[in-house]
Amino acid sequence: MFVGIDFGTTNSAIALLAAGQDDAHIVPMPPMPGGDGEAASTLRSLLAFDGKHRDERKQVVPLVGQEAIAAYLEDDTDCRLLQSFKSYLTSRLFTGASLFNVTYSLEDLIALMVARLRTMAEAQGAGEVRRVVAGRPVRFVAEDGASEEDYAVSRLRDAFARAGVDELELEYEPIAAAYYYERGLSHDETVLVADFGGGTSDFCLMRLGPGRDRSRPRDAILGTGGVGNAGDALDRRIVDNGLAEAFGKGITYRSDGKELPVPSWLFGKFSRWHHISFLNTAPTRRMLRDIQRHTDDPEPIENLLALIEENLGYHLFRSVERVKVGLSRQDSAEFLFDHGPISLRQTIRRADFERWIAPELEEIEGCLDRLLADTGVRPEQVDRVFMTGGTSLVPAVRGIFARRFGEARLSSGGEFVSVATGLAYRAREVFGE
Repeated sequence: MFVGIDFGTTNSAIALLAAGQDDAHIVPMPPMPGGDGEAASTLRSLLAFDGKHRDERKQVVPLVGQEAIAAYLEDDTDCRLLQSFKSYLTSRLFTGASLFNVTYSLEDLIALMVARLRTMAEAQGAGEVRRVVAGRPVRFVAEDGASEEDYAVSRLRDAFARAGVDELELEYEPIAAAYYYERGLSHDETVLVADFGGGTSDFCLMRLGPGRDRSRPRDAILGTGGVGNAGDALDRRIVDNGLAEAFGKGITYRSDGKELPVPSWLFGKFSRWHHISFLNTAPTRRMLRDIQRHTDDPEPIENLLALIEENLGYHLFRSVERVKVGLSRQDSAEFLFDHGPISLRQTIRRADFERWIAPELEEIEGCLDRLLADTGVRPEQVDRVFMTGGTSLVPAVRGIFARRFGEARLSSGGEFVSVATGLAYRAREVFGE
């Protein structure tokens, strides 16, 4: 069995391709909490350490993916949730976390995710999963812009080894998406693949089709590029610009004869739903109650307190995701949030959203321009642009490519499974029949 693992910032997936078969398939995952009960195609890339879930030795049992979300929603008072840890592969400052008196390195945390994917694949008849092709971003860049390629790759390899993977091949995620797209080709094409994940946007320009030399896959690559922003960054823009005022951002209060703004650090946590629980401390609650008593606009502070005290961060960001999906289909979308004492209804216009995400769009556009310049390929020489990942559905993102290549040359598909599926096809090339 050939195995491809897409370990993503927000979602992860695993695909299997049986020897002698033509089509890979995605391993089904548990349903999403609060969903329709249908199996999911991806596993949420997060972990929960819940004091109520312990083994016979009284050690806390890490919960993965949808199970982690369910535990967090049930009661966050004794639950620590970790998310987006793939983003820390380049950080020399983040080496791990101490949870319930046990220290986990970053490699240990990633290994827990990979091990769960392996277990679920083996339960689907994959046999013992020891050889894997896994995805990786085109660029591993730290927050200060410095390259951390070797450091991040070493950590990723170590994590997969700790998860029981003996043989690991890493492949660029957009190249994996290209393998997915190539399955439908009956002729050779020059293809630009744009893969938009939760944390990175990655691009690859390739020659694909039946004429490609499978024994020398790297010869088909004309160029690659990538930037460290994608879906999660767009979600944060909606929160910061469209919703934070309803929770107190921009409000002032009186203290010692001065008019002061609500502390901005609160909204640094607020823009990441799993960090909202970190605000649920007695000193923070006392501070907010004091601000509420000394402001002319107390209702938004009451909303923020309810959000913190009733553990509503996950529900908030589910509503944000629905708004983003709605804005991909129409010119405006309703933000609806009706949980506990909070009842909010607000119209978000696509024009405003596009203005908020202008820095991200500019960065993506600049990366695309550099890729074309570095390869010497003119837009008219690109036969097809294949866009995948959830953010590929955002009209402003799609517009960048439509302006350069023409709408008729754009195609899309497999938004959440193309990379994992392509990695399984790549595994067949790497490990052979």
